[in-house]
Amino acid sequence: MRHTFVVLFVLFAVAFPFNVLAQENVGFRRTPAQKGVGISTDVCIIAMPVATLAGILIERDWDGLKQGALTAVTEVGASLILKYAIKEERPDHSNTHSFPSGHTGIAFANATFLQRRYGWKFGVPAYILAGYVGWGRVYAKKHHWWDVLAGAAIGAGTALIYTRPFAEKHEVSFIPEINPTQIGFHASITI
Repeated sequence: MRHTFVVLFVLFAVAFPFNVLAQENVGFRRTPAQKGVGISTDVCIIAMPVATLAGILIERDWDGLKQGALTAVTEVGASLILKYAIKEERPDHSNTHSFPSGHTGIAFANATFLQRRYGWKFGVPAYILAGYVGWGRVYAKKHHWWDVLAGAAIGAGTALIYTRPFAEKHEVSFIPEINPTQIGFHASITI
């Protein structure tokens, strides 16, 4: 059962961006900067879920793996259904799959999953990358700003539905300690 979730998680996290990369930009020339930013957003939405999956497997967080897989499948499914139902043309006129931004959805689903499951220590850098992906998709003329907002809402929303904090299950606590000679904290986890 666990291997099924790993396969689904990797399949959706990796296959979706390559489908987008294969599409041609007909009748529109992007600047080298726009191309570079577009490629970097493609790399981010592959690297973010792969890094998250690696962390989950290292921690042996099987509940997190299930939650992440459900988040990924729901986000990608919702984005694809909307793309094919709405058929909004991209700003670069390459196709009619602009709304919502799947890249931004994946990035915000990943960031929200990390923040909810493991806390702000992992969430803040992930949200910064997700924000960059959203900005980059508009800058590279692959999406309108409203596509990016919708993608971010779908991604974050799916993660909020499925993800439960890791700390709740494992009773993680951090207690600050300040005395005349030391400043520090005690940490405990129940496994």
